Amino acid sequence: MNIKMIATDLDGTLLRDDKSISERTLSALMRCRERGIKTVYATGRDKSATQLVAFEYFDGVVRNNGASAYFGDTLLYSRPMPIESIRELLIACDRAGYKVAAERNGVHYANFTPPDEWSVPSKKVDFSEHTLDAEKVYIIVDSPEVVTSVRRYISGGLYLCVTRDDFVMVMHKEATKSSAISALAKHWGILQSEIVSFGDDINDIDLLRYSGIGVAMGNALPDVKAVANQICDTNENDGVAKWLEANLR
Repeated sequence: MNIKMIATDLDGTLLRDDKSISERTLSALMRCRERGIKTVYATGRDKSATQLVAFEYFDGVVRNNGASAYFGDTLLYSRPMPIESIRELLIACDRAGYKVAAERNGVHYANFTPPDEWSVPSKKVDFSEHTLDAEKVYIIVDSPEVVTSVRRYISGGLYLCVTRDDFVMVMHKEATKSSAISALAKHWGILQSEIVSFGDDINDIDLLRYSGIGVAMGNALPDVKAVANQICDTNENDGVAKWLEANLR
């Protein structure tokens, strides 16, 4: 296989359920990098991802589902949402009693205090006075009505995604994993056909469809498996590492 770039999700994909990354997986990634293959993680997380995996293992990172992409310390791709495009949504969620936050530069500007185990910097704000653009808005879903309510405020410049862990995420329409990965690939002179990607959740579908080879995890949602070219073992059983070992020797 003429693969020059590996793009992988983190939670439920590269990481085990306890959020650790195995030595086997790290070793497989390092062998690929030694051969000149670029490695990138593409996550829905922001800077909190650095608490789980060291940046030194990757050539680039995609954060907040594609709202930003970096190689080294250089910001290569950025698609934040203007505050005025999401203010009505934020205020409506707050008035309805939903837990909602707007993320920017790793800080969660929210109407609630995130749990300690999230280990994220946060600040309670009045959304009617909030002035910062956001890379991602998320709402915690505790009933089906939440999703229906939020959809009313999604304009043509935004899109909504509901993840398997019951979060509604709202992003700029061009803040997708595939768009951010495409920007990194173009920077490195890598063709779309030379990319293999791995994922398990709804927000990975566009990435798997975009890549030359899209691989769904064994633990992936049915909709993710349906668009994948291949299916590997689960995240708990080093699925990414096993695929790399078998196909990129």
